[in-house]
Amino acid sequence: MKAAVYEKYGPPEVVRVKEIPIPKPKGNELLVRVYASTVNRTDCGFRSAEYFISRFFSGLFKPKFSVLGCEFAGVVEETGQEVTKFKKGDRVFGFNDETFGGHAEYLVIGENKAVATIPDGLSFEDAAPITEGSHYALESIRAAKVKAGDKVMVYGATGAIGSAAVQILKHMGTHVTAVVNTKNVELIKSLGIDVVIDYQTEDFTKTEGGFSFILDAVGKSSFKECKPLLTEKGIYVSTELGKNCENIWLALTTPLSGGKKVVFAIPGITQEDVLFLKSLVESGEFKPIIERHYNLDDIVEAYEYVETGQKTGNVIIKIVS
Repeated sequence: MKAAVYEKYGPPEVVRVKEIPIPKPKGNELLVRVYASTVNRTDCGFRSAEYFISRFFSGLFKPKFSVLGCEFAGVVEETGQEVTKFKKGDRVFGFNDETFGGHAEYLVIGENKAVATIPDGLSFEDAAPITEGSHYALESIRAAKVKAGDKVMVYGATGAIGSAAVQILKHMGTHVTAVVNTKNVELIKSLGIDVVIDYQTEDFTKTEGGFSFILDAVGKSSFKECKPLLTEKGIYVSTELGKNCENIWLALTTPLSGGKKVVFAIPGITQEDVLFLKSLVESGEFKPIIERHYNLDDIVEAYEYVETGQKTGNVIIKIVS
């Protein structure tokens, strides 16, 4: 099968497309023919190993799994003998940051992992980006114990995480303020967001405060900047470690004061989470934003674009053209 393979950590150029064997499903696994995947921050982080800690999961000196691609959408080609939830021919989508595999024509995943059938009427390319950004958003929202009626802010609301977060937060019944760049103001307004701030023409820190939760979905703000905007017991979450990894330290120390605090959300995803996200897609309350499509042969170019930090929503990799 054709696959995008990386055998050492480094820049996008370490990835090359080549032929490798088709994996074999074990008793409780599915063999999925992949039609679409994405290139996202998770893939970029594991490929570059910029944060050394990622190597404790992916391999200390070189990658344990040579094919990245944590998101996928495709068709079940074969099932292990113990599989009961899925059958050959099922259209499925999901997330796998344990063994990855989405940047290839086939992957295997356990039937009880983060995988579900694709909503009726949805294409493979529309289904592929349902899980990555949204599950990071979901874990951050849960960590902050957000509830209906809360006033919340999402800084960087146009990336995969931020655009998912504002939609999930609206589903929960919160009052959402989104901070975005000029070109995406109308796009985010179209999602029904309550307040949209253009950070290129306005200082978001000058807006009226009273936020019980602020999510920095791109890691470009700081707790110090956002602290005046929070309520007395407001929570700040960033998707990045912060300058000199300050967000880890702040997550350990700020709760001791009993007031405004930093929470560092630990990401994780279950099949139940995927089914929840599927239900939001089916109800029309969540639609992943897609900016660009690339063929598998152009995956290095896709990585290069994602790493500019300028993408809007998601970047799709077409495995079957």
